[in-house]
Amino acid sequence: MCAMTRIPLRPAANLSPPDLHALKADIADWARALGFQQMGVSGIDLGEHPAHLKRWLAQGFEAGMGWMHEPKRASPAELVPNTQRIISLRMDYLPADPRILETLADGERAYIARYALGRDYHKLIRKRVQKLADRMSEAIGPFGYRAFVDSAPVLEKAIASQAGLGWMGKHTLILNRHAGSYFFLAELFTDVALPVDAPVSSHCGSCSACMNICPTQAIIAPYVLDANKCISYLTIEHRGVIAEPLRRAIGNRIFGCDDCQLVCPWNRYARASAEPDFVPRHGLDGPALLELWHWDEATWQSRTEGMPLRRTRYEGWLRNVSIALANAPANATIVQALEQRRESLSSSEHLNAVVAEHIDWAISEQAQKLSLR
Repeated sequence: MCAMTRIPLRPAANLSPPDLHALKADIADWARALGFQQMGVSGIDLGEHPAHLKRWLAQGFEAGMGWMHEPKRASPAELVPNTQRIISLRMDYLPADPRILETLADGERAYIARYALGRDYHKLIRKRVQKLADRMSEAIGPFGYRAFVDSAPVLEKAIASQAGLGWMGKHTLILNRHAGSYFFLAELFTDVALPVDAPVSSHCGSCSACMNICPTQAIIAPYVLDANKCISYLTIEHRGVIAEPLRRAIGNRIFGCDDCQLVCPWNRYARASAEPDFVPRHGLDGPALLELWHWDEATWQSRTEGMPLRRTRYEGWLRNVSIALANAPANATIVQALEQRRESLSSSEHLNAVVAEHIDWAISEQAQKLSLR
């Protein structure tokens, strides 16, 4: 149902309170039609979240993510002048058959965070948000807006919390009582003064499952994540050498980590995504490590085209897979594959000091396991 069938809407600047309530209801309908599972509206006051961010940064928990220091991140009105409201949107991504436990338990297979198995969500969701803005323009005429999907300095989890989409869990992800945490977020900053939603209170209680399960103990306190230890940061954003104790804790996770979500009781309510673009590609929901190890750059480029996996770059891929091979069960075939690949990469720009160190370590780890058999 469109807004015109409820209350005839006038240009954005002249909308009355009844008009704005009707428009908000229609935006929710249009968002659902575009594949979003939920929509909420917040003001530009982000509550306690900017202060929490400041304390987090002061302790150096952002690791190498220097972009987190951008002051505009905590000030929506400064980032986009004239912003009055922020429309926050949620889109589920969990595959119908996530195969999480099965893959994590198999040391000869690679685990990839479930959000990264399909098409890169950035462009897909951004197009949907733009369509939502276009639909609003059709109803109310020109208005000011800017769309964000994990882009620019936006405190998206704080915004989602303020907009009533969920609360910040102890693992620092947004939790929803009816959907868990397996979802993407997007925002539409706007100068239209829509009615705001109330923030959701926390429902984590005394549960500490996410903190206890973290392989590297990166959740050092409730609501405090040390990115220096986080497997998602280490395997995706970090470009350098990974400390040996952390390498062993990484296990077979070659891109991201879902452990804190896996054990969260609220994820019993997580729903499988109906979005075709989020269906796992190329069998990457449980691939054999040795198969991935033999991918040359051309194969990697082909198999990861249009996927979030491109974020780690090919050198990061080699580093991460070599770590997983080091942590795999003792296997002479793995040692042979590591040695052969190292030799073939010796004349390649991809065998930089970081990649070489991790391959050599993997060979050493496997050789030690074999000697103890």
